[in-house]
Amino acid sequence: MGWLLEPSQPAVRYLAMRDLCEETDASELEEARRAIPTRGWVADILSSQRTSGAWVGEDKLYRPKYVSTNWMLLALSDLGVTKEHPRIAKACSLWVERFSRSDGGFNGDGSTKKGEHCLTGNTVRALVKFGFTDEPRVRTAFEWLVNTQKENGGWHCWGSSGSIDAWEGMSAFAVYPRQKWTRSMKTAVERGAEFFLSRELSRQGARYAPWFRFHFPYHYYYDLLVGLDFITALGYVDDRRLGPAVAHLMRKRRRDGRWNLDAVHPDYDNDGRLPRWWEEYRKRYRPFALEGVGQPSKMITLRAATVLKRLGLS
Repeated sequence: MGWLLEPSQPAVRYLAMRDLCEETDASELEEARRAIPTRGWVADILSSQRTSGAWVGEDKLYRPKYVSTNWMLLALSDLGVTKEHPRIAKACSLWVERFSRSDGGFNGDGSTKKGEHCLTGNTVRALVKFGFTDEPRVRTAFEWLVNTQKENGGWHCWGSSGSIDAWEGMSAFAVYPRQKWTRSMKTAVERGAEFFLSRELSRQGARYAPWFRFHFPYHYYYDLLVGLDFITALGYVDDRRLGPAVAHLMRKRRRDGRWNLDAVHPDYDNDGRLPRWWEEYRKRYRPFALEGVGQPSKMITLRAATVLKRLGLS
């Protein structure tokens, strides 16, 4: 625990105090929260933001992956900073205006008028974390998630039937205040939970290696820790079908109680190489990492420890 509470990364320190410490003085927690943008990862990311509120370029907020505005905001939302910071507020205003669609969802740069699941789930989750829970387009986006759920209880990006890869909607509901859920939202979450639990968070077709590699930032890629995080945050902690995923989490725990970062991008193999099919995307892809692959990760350890606490296994 002491490692996570080190002052060098105030974002991790604050989140660990908030989510893991049993007794935390309110004034000390507030002091930690206010330190988040002053140094460390958050300060580094904000230092490269442009005056317009965007990163890399104002013309496109989604590309290049994974260093443009969309991706920087997703990473920042997981680091505890909120719209109280004027740079966050400015960037989110730009993000919402550019990504909101007439059908109630969100989508990236382009002419399409329809929302897309991965973009909608990611965007609305981040906006809630930033403090935009009462933004009208946030509420509409949650309704969009309900209306676009597949018959089997899952979702899917870019068409087709529900897939484990389409996790973003469940993760968004995991941070949305329960008092704001409608009956249809509650039903959608219950159906979604059954979709993931019936597959033990990873059983869909042949074993897919990237789902077993823990990564950060999450972007729109799934792994077992991502699944364990949202399913336990939603209160599903006693279901025996979590067993295989929890066992995998425990196997990956180091002797010192920490977890490594397996990959910046989960499609990397164990030698740090992308699969051949990724070659055509290289011009649109720029890796972004906060920690070293194969090294103890504060973000992975924080998330894993939080999951275990919810499960009563810490």
